[in-house]
Amino acid sequence: MEEKIWHLLREINEEIPNEATAELLNGGYIDSFAIVNIVAALEEEFEIELEAEDIIPENFNTISAIANVVRLRQGN
Repeated sequence: MEEKIWHLLREINEEIPNEATAELLNGGYIDSFAIVNIVAALEEEFEIELEAEDIIPENFNTISAIANVVRLRQGN
């Protein structure tokens, strides 16, 4: 799943590292505007619906964190 998420993120910024724990927000790879595009891409790719409470910086700072949110929504 992390690999698939990385590919989605690379469509937004080609410089995103392929490390599950690389800091995306704090590292300047994505910003709050990019999160809107990421949410849409995740919902389409994984056929999930993210809730407003999911869309917080902590859930988008690493590929691992994003994967955890996706797994949570897939389980519901």
